Amino acid sequence: MRPFVSSDFSVPKVLETAEFRLRMLTIDDVDKDYAAVMSSIDHLRNIWPGSDWPDGLTIEQNLIDLDRHQMEFIERTAFAYTLVTLDESMVIGCVYVDPTRKRGFDAEVYFWVRESELDNGLEDRLFNTLVEWLGEHWGFENPGFPGRLNAWVEWNAIPDD
Repeated sequence: MRPFVSSDFSVPKVLETAEFRLRMLTIDDVDKDYAAVMSSIDHLRNIWPGSDWPDGLTIEQNLIDLDRHQMEFIERTAFAYTLVTLDESMVIGCVYVDPTRKRGFDAEVYFWVRESELDNGLEDRLFNTLVEWLGEHWGFENPGFPGRLNAWVEWNAIPDD
């Protein structure tokens, strides 16, 4: 795959707020990431309707997924971030900044937060933070948020470039 961003672009390594930190998702996160995923199955199914992920996910399969995400980040073809508490004791979600072929968009952004964080509004705060961060630090003019800003039916109907 070709790099998603230019070779002279400085990929943001970390985004930190008073509440959470986003940093590159790595294989070292496997246990905490797996715990977050498995505690959030119902929520994940609601975010990605029609997907069977994470049905049957094992820790070994999660390690393989994290390795792929880490390599994509290193190769600059896609960027997966883990969302952690400031003390890094818990993974509370993930953010994926991916290339897109959808006409009129310069990226596809997916994210999820741990199901236990939904009632405190973390998902909305993360979304607002991401919109600002993607504009200011990535320079995206129109990132797509499939299933968020665009309903899945609408997103899937957008033609490819």
